[in-house]
Amino acid sequence: MSFRGDHLEEGKSAKGQSPRRNDVSTFWSSPEVVVLTQKVFAEIVGTYFLMFIGCGSFVVDKKYGSVTFPGMCVAWGLVIMVMVYSVGHISGAHLNPSVTITFAIFRQFPYSQVPSYIAGQLLGSLLASATVYMLFDVEQKYFFGTVPNGSNVRSLVLEIIISFLLMFVISGVATDNRSTGELAGIAIGMTILMNVLIAGQVSGASMNPARSLGPAIIMHEYKGIWIYIVGPTVGTILGGFAYNLIRFTDKPLQEIAKPSMILRTFTGSSRR
Repeated sequence: MSFRGDHLEEGKSAKGQSPRRNDVSTFWSSPEVVVLTQKVFAEIVGTYFLMFIGCGSFVVDKKYGSVTFPGMCVAWGLVIMVMVYSVGHISGAHLNPSVTITFAIFRQFPYSQVPSYIAGQLLGSLLASATVYMLFDVEQKYFFGTVPNGSNVRSLVLEIIISFLLMFVISGVATDNRSTGELAGIAIGMTILMNVLIAGQVSGASMNPARSLGPAIIMHEYKGIWIYIVGPTVGTILGGFAYNLIRFTDKPLQEIAKPSMILRTFTGSSRR
């Protein structure tokens, strides 16, 4: 930073601003920060409406009986499909901390942006949960979070399986250039619908720590909450790893099975 004349006070610029203030202003106006802010805001909005529609359909059904369980499954599937097409080209439409973490592990997303994405997803979930809670005057018996129905182990295994399937599909339609990208929203939405249909009555079919943490914090219900942090994260990592193994379809089996190849697959491969 240059200074004009000796009459300026030490540490002041020609416009009377300190270098620190200019540095801060430059930081917040830099293209990288602006783009990241746009992405995080897209994650907040996407997660908000994912939670508002999904959890709202549950509350409406429990209070008024007009949605039915298949209707709730469709609501979850449709809203994720709509959000993928709405903000997918901006932020990637992760809307899920476990998905963000998995993308980072396999070098398909920068580690530096992981905390910002997760913070945005949790904020969106909290805002949507608070909106549903206040708008519908939700009683504790209508808790719209996720709690295990039966043993914790059964719900944990189920969350791992359905999260594996979700990430396997996401990896196939969103990270592989050989797939038809225009169908990504439909494929992911249908996967969510199927998973909720089979697991919704047992584990709640979370597949997403933000989906479970928002309602839990707003309504102070933390029964089995660890299941919905561990299960989806383990499942998505395994699903991402499985797809990255079969991504190398043009290589002989002996080469794929080499420890060095498996290690490169686990740490991430270049997008083909």
